[in-house]
Amino acid sequence: MFHQRLGCSSISFRHQDLATALHTISGLGFEEIDLGALPGVCDHVPYVLDAEAVEAVAAVVRESGLRVRSVNGDVGDLNTTLDADARLERERHLEMLLSLAAKTGAKALVLPCGAIDHEPVGSLEGDIETVGAQLIHASERAKEFGVELWTESLHYFRLCWNTERAQLLADQLTGSNVGIVMDFSHIVASGGNPVDFVERFGDGITHVHLRDAVPATETGPGNINLSIGNGQADFAAGLSALRDIGYTGHFSLELETRDVTHDERPAATAKAGIFITDLIQYPLHTIQGAS
Repeated sequence: MFHQRLGCSSISFRHQDLATALHTISGLGFEEIDLGALPGVCDHVPYVLDAEAVEAVAAVVRESGLRVRSVNGDVGDLNTTLDADARLERERHLEMLLSLAAKTGAKALVLPCGAIDHEPVGSLEGDIETVGAQLIHASERAKEFGVELWTESLHYFRLCWNTERAQLLADQLTGSNVGIVMDFSHIVASGGNPVDFVERFGDGITHVHLRDAVPATETGPGNINLSIGNGQADFAAGLSALRDIGYTGHFSLELETRDVTHDERPAATAKAGIFITDLIQYPLHTIQGAS
């Protein structure tokens, strides 16, 4: 039904407990997930992780029969300077997330691109340098667990919130093993263009999140919480650009939307999955096909 490279993030059904969300996703016909582990966004993975919690979550995932592409997590504000105790706690949390990724068979752990604040703690250049160094460190630790480390390098609500800052972060990551997650909604909300993003960062893109958005205006901020087809993201052009550069990675519907009711989410997710499947196979179709 859906393209084999298209999965669904558990964040799409964050209102359900993990087992129920995975049952919903599997019932729709998806075979692959991203596992949401973002406190305050998705509580499918406890923020206070220990070995017992990791085993419990991994058991639920195994029971579902779904493949895991990535674990989408957070270890705190990477541009904040920590004292010794806080550094140890961050390292412990990182190890638990990496252990979860390994035990669920995930390809990678995804970490954010800085604090949930556009304003740097110090200088912009210094903060982005710190974020880059932390991500590179995390990627080295990830090797120990047999997984990769990716970052959502443009996130509308975080330090690297637009294309310019995503470029600064990418420059810091040059030569590293840190992969870049492309999210259509954050790019569009920031006023960016998905095709430009592909042209800039194509060689480093390892995963793609799919959700619709509208950009900020003079009277209001951008909106990233729209169902596919209800915003201004040009999925046809973006997916075509990815195909043109030879992108062979996977895609995930991360439908953290606020324009449908919970009861409407399964049908909206299935509709988006069919539409995106068509575009992956035939990327010159237009967004009007979603209507």
